[in-house]
Amino acid sequence: MEERTVNPVLKQVLELGPPLAFFVVYMYMRDETYTIAGTEYGGFIVAAGAFVPLLLASMAVLWKLTGKLSRIQAVTAFLVIVFGGLTVWFNDETFFKMKTTIVYGLFAVLLFIGLAQGRSYLAWVLGDMMPMAHEGWMKLTWRLAIGFGVLAVANEFVWRTMSTDAWVKIETFGFPIALFVYLWAQIVTLQKYMDLEDARPEE
Repeated sequence: MEERTVNPVLKQVLELGPPLAFFVVYMYMRDETYTIAGTEYGGFIVAAGAFVPLLLASMAVLWKLTGKLSRIQAVTAFLVIVFGGLTVWFNDETFFKMKTTIVYGLFAVLLFIGLAQGRSYLAWVLGDMMPMAHEGWMKLTWRLAIGFGVLAVANEFVWRTMSTDAWVKIETFGFPIALFVYLWAQIVTLQKYMDLEDARPEE
């Protein structure tokens, strides 16, 4: 299906809406216990269970509007389904908290694998949107691989040592903001690799 343009504001709402909805639902339900089919579930488990279909619905709308889903979105959705399902099935919030570690850790590992092969998988995903010389892609990939690794370790530290409330807030706002600022800083420092006309990542 051919990719189509979509209103950037609507695109951001579809991408950021599910995590924000999870945060709101959790804050509203966190102190409640719900009995479903004879089993008691805490507010966190109910919010996590609701997050999965909400994310899938959001991605379905995004795919319908744009005709395309990024590889990152597809992998993230798969992991959310798996760990969200395990969270509800075993009635254990640990699985949902570990999901973030797995996502960031997987991205770091994949980027490092590409670097070991002398390639930038990041360029493969983003090359059409952000033309840049091969050397720039390699530097950016290396730095983001480290950044994702740090976030994976940070998530493990947060959920294992802090309260669920703290984890939800950091997961919803802290990690995404930190990643955005870090990525923006790297792009600014690598501007010289984007000055080339029609720069394309090497295959």
